[in-house]
Amino acid sequence: MLTSGNSSSHPKSFILLGIPGLEISQFWIAFPFCAMYVVAVLGNITLLHIIRTDHTLHEPMYLFLAMLAVTDLVLSSSTQSKMLAILWFHAHEIEYHACLIQVFFIHAFSSVESGVLMAMALDRYVAICFPLRHSSILTTPVVATLGAVVMLRGVLWVSPFCFMVSRMPFCQSQIIPQSYCEHMAVLKLVCADTRVNRGYGLFVAFSVGEFDMIVISLSYVMILRAVLQLPSGEARLKAFGTCASHICVILAFYIPALFTFLTHRFGHHVPQVVHIMFANVYLLVPPMLNPIIYGVRTKQIRNRVIQGCCGKVP
Repeated sequence: MLTSGNSSSHPKSFILLGIPGLEISQFWIAFPFCAMYVVAVLGNITLLHIIRTDHTLHEPMYLFLAMLAVTDLVLSSSTQSKMLAILWFHAHEIEYHACLIQVFFIHAFSSVESGVLMAMALDRYVAICFPLRHSSILTTPVVATLGAVVMLRGVLWVSPFCFMVSRMPFCQSQIIPQSYCEHMAVLKLVCADTRVNRGYGLFVAFSVGEFDMIVISLSYVMILRAVLQLPSGEARLKAFGTCASHICVILAFYIPALFTFLTHRFGHHVPQVVHIMFANVYLLVPPMLNPIIYGVRTKQIRNRVIQGCCGKVP
């Protein structure tokens, strides 16, 4: 089962177990996962269609939201088709290079999603603290540049994961006790010293996640200070309302992401089934919730959805 090369050997494929401990229930568990994935795909495609066709929504907030929708589609689609095949059809085998590609897409686009959330926080900061200069500061070229930088960061930071793993020898065990290929799960199958890989993984996690969370936190501290200085209560409520949906999206992404990251490295006493379920939730629930949250909280998008369904705007 091993293929030898000049500097490494690797199996032709890996075996993904799905959800160890819930083998009997896996067939039925797949149905809610499938339903959430369908909602995620339909919701994000609807968002993209509305933003593309309505020229009044070609503003920084909605352009960043379009980037978030594309990222969510890639992030959820990179794992869900294979996961459903495992749970429904027992298609546990995944080819070696397909596994590394999955590792790349999961981690690269998780980084992109974090970066887009950071960019959206900066957009809210400029919109509330410098409302008269918002359109001149966050022009379309600036928004496009931010999006390109976030994408490039994800690709450049995560690509070494796959390169380093591909150069290392693997043990005889080919079993990954998860529903998809994740960097740390694949790294546990390597028969070599992985301290450099683990160290680089921590560097990427902290240089991306911690940096983005610091920028988001500082942005909202400045927003809070500016909002509390507004003269009227109605103005304060309106300002808070414009940020509420973004805060919900941030929490939906970072809470399961932090739990999954910490459990992989330090949660030795966390039951495996809990860890695996959260790992699946992390890549599925935010893509499902994001279009729902923005659809409910954002008047322009809500009106367009109602208009498309009912033929009129309330």
